Amino acid sequence: MATPSPLRNAIVRVLTPLVRILLRNGVSYGTFAEIAKEVFTRVALQEFDIQGRKQSISRVAVITGLTRKAVKEAIVQPREQSDVLGESYNRAARVIAGWRRDPEFQAPDGRPERLPFNGPTGSFSALVKRYSGDVPARAILDELKRVKAVAQSEEGRVELLARAYLPANDAQMKLHILGSDVSHLIATIGHNLHNEPSQAHLQRKVAYDNLPQEALAPFRRMATEKAQALLETLDQHLSRQDRDNRPEVGGTGRYKAGVGIYYFEEPVNDE
Repeated sequence: MATPSPLRNAIVRVLTPLVRILLRNGVSYGTFAEIAKEVFTRVALQEFDIQGRKQSISRVAVITGLTRKAVKEAIVQPREQSDVLGESYNRAARVIAGWRRDPEFQAPDGRPERLPFNGPTGSFSALVKRYSGDVPARAILDELKRVKAVAQSEEGRVELLARAYLPANDAQMKLHILGSDVSHLIATIGHNLHNEPSQAHLQRKVAYDNLPQEALAPFRRMATEKAQALLETLDQHLSRQDRDNRPEVGGTGRYKAGVGIYYFEEPVNDE
C-alpha cells in the first residue's frame, strides 16, 4: 500500500534534520536501517497485537513488511542499556530546580543561597541528598562545575550561576536530549492524530516567515526569558506532586508528564 502523500512529506521533513545529525556522527544508512528494523519489530510486538491472542512472528512480519527471518533476528538483539545519561541529566536538573525553589536553600530575598558544601541542613550536600537521592554530592558538584552552572569559593561555599542545567559542550548528553525531547514531541503529535480534540495534548507553535534578521536577536532573548519563567512555574507545581521529592504523595499509578519548549530560526528559501 502506497504511503499517503501528506504522511510521506512529513516523514521526509522529520528525517531530514535527523539524517543530518546521523551523517555528522558517522552513522551510515546500513546502521540506521538495522536500528529501524529493531524498532519496527519491537513496536509491532508490543503495541499491535490482537487482544486475547499472543503476537506471532508471522503477524509482525506482515505488519512491518520485514521477512520472518529479519523479525527473528531483531527479536534476539540485546535491548538498550539503562539510561545512565538520562538519569544523570535528571538528577542535575532536579538539584538546580530545588535550589531555586526550596526555602531551606534560599537567601532571605528568595534568591538561591551560597551554600556550604557540608552540613545536615542548608548545605549543598543536604540539597543533593533531598533532590538527587544517594548520588555523592561531590559527583553532582563536579558535573555542575563542568557545565559552569556553579562556582565554589576558596572557603568552600557553592554558588548557583545558572537558572537551569544546560550541558553546553557535552555531545553525548545532547544526543540523549535529542532522543528524549524529540520522542516526546512526536508522541504528542501521534496522540493528537488518533484522538478526539477533547482529548488532545497541548501542541502549540508561534512562527512568522517574513522577518528581518534584526528582529531575531531581540525575539530570541524574549522567548528565552518568558519560556524559562513559565518552565520554572510549572516545575514548582510538578515538584509538589512528584513522589521522589515528596514520598507522602498518594494517588494511583506512575506517570511521566511535562511541557517542552524549543526555539527555532532558519533562512527562508524563496525559490
